Amino acid sequence: MVDDLWRGKNSHAKMTMTVKTKRYERTLKIEAWSEGTEKSLMQILAPKKDRGVATLKVEKNIWNYLPKVNRVTKIPASMMMGSWMGSHFTNDDLVKESSFEKDYMSELSFTGSREGKEIYEVTSMPRPEAAVVWGKVVTIVTQKDLLPLKALYYDEEGVLARELVFLEPKQFGSRTVPAVLRLTSTEKPGEHTTVRYDSLTYDLKLPVDLFSLRRLRSGR
Repeated sequence: MVDDLWRGKNSHAKMTMTVKTKRYERTLKIEAWSEGTEKSLMQILAPKKDRGVATLKVEKNIWNYLPKVNRVTKIPASMMMGSWMGSHFTNDDLVKESSFEKDYMSELSFTGSREGKEIYEVTSMPRPEAAVVWGKVVTIVTQKDLLPLKALYYDEEGVLARELVFLEPKQFGSRTVPAVLRLTSTEKPGEHTTVRYDSLTYDLKLPVDLFSLRRLRSGR
């Protein structure tokens, strides 16, 4: 999704995603596989009404599979800013993870202590030719182990649009990563989407055809 925490070389994750809005709160159980940042497959395990819904990403292309109608749909450019599974994450978030370094120029904008932690602040500005949504992205990481703490997304007018906070560092195998992510939007106060990693495994041997439309439709 927005982060690359679970996207290693051949990785597998199980996640719990909770979406809270003014109208409802819902929880999804998700299983996901990835190959670097270019390929990923995510499948909904629960609740029952959404079981089997899946999303495949290959580079900048995204397809959704809806088992109730047995249909695979490619997400068009006009829907890239649409919500993914009713969350505060967008389809564009899934795609831009793989091209962030190409689309943005980053520089160290602050080094020092903030809120009792020694941190690095990195400011990323879009390249002139890049077709991106954000006018600026500010990422804050710890100096000691480079763990992400926060990512701030600003619109083209320089106004803070949303904030992604990384919480509860936990060791999964040989890696320590935040086990919880919370995304909030300044336009929707009180609303947020929280993702918790229930399990996370890296460096797996995955089927060579896992990230394919056939596997998307068959449910892995």
